[in-house]
Amino acid sequence: MKPWSKTRLEEVLTHYQEYIEAPEPREYRKLSVKLYGKGVVIDTPTDGAMLKMKRHQLAKAGQVILSEIWGKKGAIGFVPPAGEGALCTSHFFLFDVREDRLDRRWLRGIFDANYLQEQLDAEAKGTTGYAAVRPKNLLACEIPLPPLAEQQRVVARIEKLAAQIHEARTLRQQSAEEAEALPTAQTTRIFEELLRGERHPIGTLGTDGENPIQIGPFGAQLHKTEFVEDGVPVLNVGNVWPDGLNLDYLDHVTEEKAHQLRRYSIRAGDLLFARSGATLGKVCLVPPECDSWLMTGHLFRVRFDRERVFNRFAFAALRGSLQIQDQIFGQIRGATRPGYNTTLLGTVELPVPPLPEQRRIVAELDGLQAEVDALKRLQAETAAELDALLLALLDRAFKGEL
Repeated sequence: MKPWSKTRLEEVLTHYQEYIEAPEPREYRKLSVKLYGKGVVIDTPTDGAMLKMKRHQLAKAGQVILSEIWGKKGAIGFVPPAGEGALCTSHFFLFDVREDRLDRRWLRGIFDANYLQEQLDAEAKGTTGYAAVRPKNLLACEIPLPPLAEQQRVVARIEKLAAQIHEARTLRQQSAEEAEALPTAQTTRIFEELLRGERHPIGTLGTDGENPIQIGPFGAQLHKTEFVEDGVPVLNVGNVWPDGLNLDYLDHVTEEKAHQLRRYSIRAGDLLFARSGATLGKVCLVPPECDSWLMTGHLFRVRFDRERVFNRFAFAALRGSLQIQDQIFGQIRGATRPGYNTTLLGTVELPVPPLPEQRRIVAELDGLQAEVDALKRLQAETAAELDALLLALLDRAFKGEL
C-alpha cells in the first residue's frame, strides 16, 4: 500500500481566537503541556485576581493546545475533559478540530509519536533567547491523512494492539513488584525462625559486651554555624536513604573541629541508624569512602563486636525483618513527635547464630537480591521495547501499512 498523502494542518485545524480581557477574581484551573507528545495535565490552580497579563483564553475540552515556548520540543496535545474552562495565558494557543475530516484519535497518535517536533522546531523563529512556535507554524505542518473512514479503521487497529501492549507492560510491572517484595519476605521468614531461639539485646553486642551504640553530638557540641564549605564531611539524617547513603549533599567541619568531635567519627562497616525525622528507623552501612567522617546528633552509630556479629547480618535484620522492625517501631507508636534514643535501640533483640551461619544467610539473601535486580533490569528493558513497539505501530500506520 502506498503511503498516505500529506495534508497541512491548516485544512483540519482552526486557530481559536476568543479571548477574555480581565479574568474574574476567582480560582481557575490551569493546564500544563508535557514535552515530546506526553500529553496535557491539570496544573496548580491560579487566582484570576493575581494575574498580570490582561489577555487570556478559556480552554474547551477536546481542543488542541500548543505551547509557544516549548512547542519546538513537542509540547502539544489535547485539552482533557477536566480542562474544560481552564485558563490559558498568551503563551498557549488553542485550535478547534474539523471532525468532518479528522478523527481526534488519529491526531492523538500523531502527538503520541511526537511526529510534529521536527517540523515545529524547523519552523520556529525567535530573537529573544528561544525559538517561539506560533499558530502559523503549527498550521503549516503536514501530516499523513487518509479518508476519515480509513482513519477510524486504522485507529481501531492501533487501539486493539495498544491495549495488548499495555496489558503486557502491566503484567511485567506486577511481576517486578512481586519480585521486589521477595527479599523482605525471605528475610522475615529467616529471622522469624531465628528469633524463636536465643536473642540478644543490641545494647550488649559491642566489644566485651559493651553497648555498641553511639549517638551523634548534641547541638551544644556542633552548631550549624560551624559548618564550612570544605573540610571533613559530616553525615546527617537526610543522607540515610533506604537503599544506602545519599552523598549528593554534605555538611563539613574544619579539621580542628573534627578532632574535637573524634568520638563521633564513623568507620567503614559501621551501621548508621536514623533516629528522627521522616527517615526514622532507616539504616545503612558505612562504605569505605566515608571512613573517618563524622555524624550529627540525628544519627546513631552501631559498631558491633565483629567476633560475634557480622555487620551485614545485623543490617539485613534491621532493614528487612518485619519482626525486628516491629520491635523498633512498636516502641514509638502513638508519640506526637516520633524519636528514638539509645536505650530504646539497645533493647531491640537480635538472634546471634555462629558467624559462619550469619555469613551463609547474608550470602543467600545477596543471591536472591541479585536475581531480583536482574529481573528489574529485564523489566526496564522490556518496558522500553514495548514503548518502541507502540511507536513502530504508529509509524506503520502513518505510512499506510496497517
